[in-house]
Amino acid sequence: MKKSLVLASLIAAAGLAACSKTEAPAPAPAPAPAAAPAPAPAPAPAPAAAASAPAAASSDAASGAAAAAAAAASPAASAASK
Repeated sequence: MKKSLVLASLIAAAGLAACSKTEAPAPAPAPAPAAAPAPAPAPAPAPAAAASAPAAASSDAASGAAAAAAAAASPAASAASK
């Protein structure tokens, strides 16, 4: 009788342990890779004389803007380091 009681309790314990387990959820599928953006169309070729003048003006403007930004950043950087 003692053996049957022990056996019944072991079966009950195994049954309870098996019922409380849950299956692991399936991993979510990986997202589809994003499509690569299309390259921008190439600009139409311009005449050589007209193309060189705006390029020179824009490079002067760019260097002036860079110098102004550097001048403005110097006091701010020194104030931040104090």
